[in-house]
Amino acid sequence: MSITSDEVNFLVYRYLQESGFSHSAFTFGIESHISQSNINGTLVPPAALISILQKGLQYVEAEISINEDGTVFDGRPIESLSLVDAVMPDVVHTRQQAFRDQLALQQQQQANSSSNSSAAQFHATKNGETAVNGEEIGTHTLHNHLEAMEMDDEVQIPATVLRGHESEVFICAWNPVTDLLASGSGDSTARIWNLIENSSGGSTQLVLRHCIREGGQDVPSNKDVTSLDWNSDGTLLATGSYDGFARIWTKDGNLSSTLGQHKGPIFALKWNKKGNSILSAGVDKKLMWCLLTPAAPALDVDWQNNSTFASCMIDMCIHVCRLGSERPLKTFQGHTNEVNAIKWDPSGILLASCSDDMTLKIWSMKQDSCVHNLEAHNKEIYTIKWSPTGSGSSNPNANMLLASASFDSTVRLWDVERGICVHTLTKHQEPVYSVAFSPDGKFLASGSFDKCVHIWDTLSGALVNSYRGTGGIFEVCWNSVGDKVGASASDGSVCTNVLDLINSTEQISMT
Repeated sequence: MSITSDEVNFLVYRYLQESGFSHSAFTFGIESHISQSNINGTLVPPAALISILQKGLQYVEAEISINEDGTVFDGRPIESLSLVDAVMPDVVHTRQQAFRDQLALQQQQQANSSSNSSAAQFHATKNGETAVNGEEIGTHTLHNHLEAMEMDDEVQIPATVLRGHESEVFICAWNPVTDLLASGSGDSTARIWNLIENSSGGSTQLVLRHCIREGGQDVPSNKDVTSLDWNSDGTLLATGSYDGFARIWTKDGNLSSTLGQHKGPIFALKWNKKGNSILSAGVDKKLMWCLLTPAAPALDVDWQNNSTFASCMIDMCIHVCRLGSERPLKTFQGHTNEVNAIKWDPSGILLASCSDDMTLKIWSMKQDSCVHNLEAHNKEIYTIKWSPTGSGSSNPNANMLLASASFDSTVRLWDVERGICVHTLTKHQEPVYSVAFSPDGKFLASGSFDKCVHIWDTLSGALVNSYRGTGGIFEVCWNSVGDKVGASASDGSVCTNVLDLINSTEQISMT
């Protein structure tokens, strides 16, 4: 068995995506010409690179444990190898000799250690302690551990897990009008899940296969679906793919049109507020549907209104552009590393940005420097979301909140008017990739690669409820009514929770 350089590149590219380094993955994909390879991404399982490395280490361990004549070496397992150990040329001989020395020492001390162990066991039992997996744990410690687990069980809610994708699900989005949940995956498909039928015991899915034209026939592109967005009235779904094409689909799953091709993957794709224009940003330094040609790959885009939008580049700049104009209306500079996401506030007055430089910045078209430079996270900030305002908000007169999700495993809620952090949400154990406010702004959902979706009370910052999935969470989103949360995961699953928001208690329970 052998592995080619193209296959190694693809495994590294997938690993970067699964680990949340999306920008690095796309850049690496361009430089290594992933889009030109013939590798079928649907056949590559999640965590393939890690799995291959682990199996390789196990093979070397087995080699160490077997003598030259094929018999098992001393009949005992040895401690696990490190990756560096595994590639050392003399590792088998040195580790076997070290094991022989260790075994001889253990045999010499066997009688003494046996008697000491019996005495220790008697002493532990006498003092009301127990042993778990060879480690002594006090009775009070064990009780606290069980109590914590019971508390976690009480806060968790069940969810409907939707299966069908054959690879990681990178993104999901609810239809703004009805309970249709769209998802995009590394299996080169998008899917539309009909949750309207969930009350009658099931859900249906429409499979949107992304194909390219070859030899007069449509064949699967075998490229990841990287972005998707519904238009404002929920009649059309736009998808962006690693094959460079943007596609428009009806809500019934029919392909309406295929738009002009980027020369590299599409990183972001957004409808304008009116729903009659769409903007796509690619790593090929193009922004489709406008005359601006940026000097660096675009990582995110967001519409301010129906004709003006902002884009952020890996050159650390943020450009505000207008359709039909050849030059940016304004360029914001101040970040010292890649800008990962940009979002206009609901009124279109303030623009928020987050970066690998671990800062959030708030910008206004009225000035060149940032209005606020918000520093608190101690690792890269992956994404941001504004709280809703206006008639849909639970408190239209409240100050706007901005949520930030970071690789430091925390979510922070910011009072933008005062420029301060009002809550730090710390229950996640791994990087947080997505946050989303409920339509009324009372709750915030967060999703992390620790496989958990948490629901938070935005007023108090308290954890209201949780769901633990079977894969790392890439994206969370609320439906338009605010009674369902959708999440997409690294193991190919899409899950949704049906929520009941209870009056003044502001608690969530499963219906």
